Amino acid sequence: MTSSNAGNKTYETDVSKHLEADKSLILIDDCMLVQVIGVISVVVILVSVAECRRFNGIEYPAINCRKHSAVLTDFGGVGDGKTSNTKAFKYAISNLSHYASDGGAQLVVPPGKWLTGSFNLTSHFTLFLQKGALILASQDESEWPPLPVLPSYGRGRDAPDGRFSSLIFGTNLTDVVITGANGTIDGQGSYWWAKFKQNQTKLTRPYLIEIMYSDQIQISNLTLLNSPSWFVHPIYSSNIIIQGLTIVAPVDSPNTDGINPDSCRNTRIEDCYIVSGDDCIAVKSGWDEYGIKFGKPTEHVIIRRLTCISPDSAMIALGSEMSGGIRDVRAEDITAINTQSAVRIKTAIGRGGYVKDIFVKGAQLHTMKYVFWITGSYGSHPDNGFDPNALPQITGINYRDFTADNVTYSARLEGISKDPFSGICISNVDIRLSQEKKKLQWNCTDVSGVTKNVIPQPCDLLPLKTEAHDCPYPTDKLPIDRLQLQTCSL
Repeated sequence: MTSSNAGNKTYETDVSKHLEADKSLILIDDCMLVQVIGVISVVVILVSVAECRRFNGIEYPAINCRKHSAVLTDFGGVGDGKTSNTKAFKYAISNLSHYASDGGAQLVVPPGKWLTGSFNLTSHFTLFLQKGALILASQDESEWPPLPVLPSYGRGRDAPDGRFSSLIFGTNLTDVVITGANGTIDGQGSYWWAKFKQNQTKLTRPYLIEIMYSDQIQISNLTLLNSPSWFVHPIYSSNIIIQGLTIVAPVDSPNTDGINPDSCRNTRIEDCYIVSGDDCIAVKSGWDEYGIKFGKPTEHVIIRRLTCISPDSAMIALGSEMSGGIRDVRAEDITAINTQSAVRIKTAIGRGGYVKDIFVKGAQLHTMKYVFWITGSYGSHPDNGFDPNALPQITGINYRDFTADNVTYSARLEGISKDPFSGICISNVDIRLSQEKKKLQWNCTDVSGVTKNVIPQPCDLLPLKTEAHDCPYPTDKLPIDRLQLQTCSL
């Protein structure tokens, strides 16, 4: 094993353990100081020097910069789209984990097609995908280790047993960045979608990126394609920044949610474009009795400058797994095109928990089935062990400044009998109906609240408010909004 240091950058490269030669230190231009062991080592080092020159001067924003750098090819990576790089990723991250206490490390994925199975990240670490870099998810199930079910879910989403590890996975981490110069991660999900549709899944399909029990997470400036199931799933984590993602899956692909913050605290999602077969963003916090017992809410979420296309689902969903509670979600400057609904609250008897203090302003909607949709009868229980007396609390729902065209239904607001959903406020909304509009535009049951300056006229359960003020939207900044990114370099 040889090590090299220069310009606050360090890496380790595998060389022949059997080669015996004189050791010497050589400075190769201004890029690195290397320790050379024999001729084979020189060849490997020179490849790394070329990579160093290629990446010199590239800058990117991150929560933290790294003192040390390496390139995937330093660890045997082969970017031909055919060779498995699972061992190369694992080997690289294992080596770079040693620098966690010395300024951290970043692994650069250069241009090429890098086929790989699941691999785990480490703390104080950056995974950087260069422009032209394409990570391809393996369709060999042996490269996806099984994991136990999530404690707040009690079973897998696809099947009762465990689940496959996500392509990029991490647990109990601090300070993790997954970013790039718009490099691409392709989950090659068609294999998994076919198995799911044919009811052949014994374990829940893998997600593309999942980070658990972690703090300080950034996922940014990437293109994500064709996830086997959910794309980005931070869970039981805090202080999360997700920005500049382009997420695309076929609109008929099953359960390809875009971004799902789940039992998380302090999350910022901004400047994302999502085309999905399911909800573009789904805020979650556990499923029925398991989520109630685990008791970890999702709170303090800001979503801004989101564009969504999802003909069969929502731009932003709250639930349906919300048994740990969802509180203080803010969304602004959001756009939906050819999408089933804008913001949808999904819950049911047996969920328990709450959805409260929800604030949405500035929505531009084009070709929608519903503008407003709240469902108290979503069902979809993990098993028969749920408590029928566990009723969800839905209150403090605030929508303002919406414009929508080509709409079929203005609103479908369905609370639960003996558990009405309260505190709904809707103001400054202009809905223009499609030629196929339904006669009953506002279908309201077991809800209460007020409206102001809303067209078409809302239902009687949401009467016109007489006071001058619009529905509230917070003016304070969330803690995650005060986190400023640094300018880092390769």
